[in-house]
Amino acid sequence: MGAVSAARMETFLVVARLSSIRRAATQLHITEAAVSAAVAHIEKQLGVKLIAKSGRGIALTEAGRIYAEYCRSILGLMREAHAAVQQAETGRLRIGVVATAGEYVLLRPLASFRHRYPDIELSLSVHPRDVLFLELQHHETDLVIAGRPPRNTGLVIRARRPSRLVVVGAADQSPDPLNATWLLRGRGSGTRDATLALLDELEINPPTLTLGSHGAVLAAARAGLGVTLIHSDAISQDLESGLLQILPVTGTPLDRPWHAITTRTPTPTARLFLAHIADPTEVGPAAFHPA
Repeated sequence: MGAVSAARMETFLVVARLSSIRRAATQLHITEAAVSAAVAHIEKQLGVKLIAKSGRGIALTEAGRIYAEYCRSILGLMREAHAAVQQAETGRLRIGVVATAGEYVLLRPLASFRHRYPDIELSLSVHPRDVLFLELQHHETDLVIAGRPPRNTGLVIRARRPSRLVVVGAADQSPDPLNATWLLRGRGSGTRDATLALLDELEINPPTLTLGSHGAVLAAARAGLGVTLIHSDAISQDLESGLLQILPVTGTPLDRPWHAITTRTPTPTARLFLAHIADPTEVGPAAFHPA
């Protein structure tokens, strides 16, 4: 069986993501015939069908879904291998972060890192933690700042920063957390999972309102739409300004540190960033502690 080129794998992944030969061709700026030929070549090499007609479009077969996962990992490793042999001070660093950490934990350390190493090409992606961990497993991201990763994923916690989850509500309303509406993040959020676990421990079944973003949850809490469980890092200004108050709830505050996470083989730029965020002389009292 011959090897499949990286270019054909890239083409197949675009087809898999868009579920369309035509849309893949448009995005890749090549002909539909070239896209179809690339997929057909892979299918011939593997001896299996990767795509099948589905309505007006196409869908991945089970073999196609499995192969797409491998393609993501293989291409991610190839990019990682390229980055690994570059000098750390002039390489590339791809950081993934959950929304709260991105807004309230990472920006200052990232700014000082950029000032310290101006030749490193930085990119930052903000996603729910489940998406971030999947991208890290596929080597599509070099380092993730989020909660604790799932077990048996091969991901490694390199550093931690203390943080707590507290329940807050509008300061001018004195809401009762046992009877109020609870404001939730979207699926895939670690804070959402922690909130649902807390409600189970409290043995209450209050009304809930799911909001799509961290900012929307905070705005809703300030407006008095309900109470929410949130990282203390995110509410210091709201507490000082008197817009929000911390509410006493059994089982809180919850100890939920931030974690800096990589694969087992971090890139040189990821190692450089880890050293930076663990250096109090560079990032101050908010420094991470090596795991």
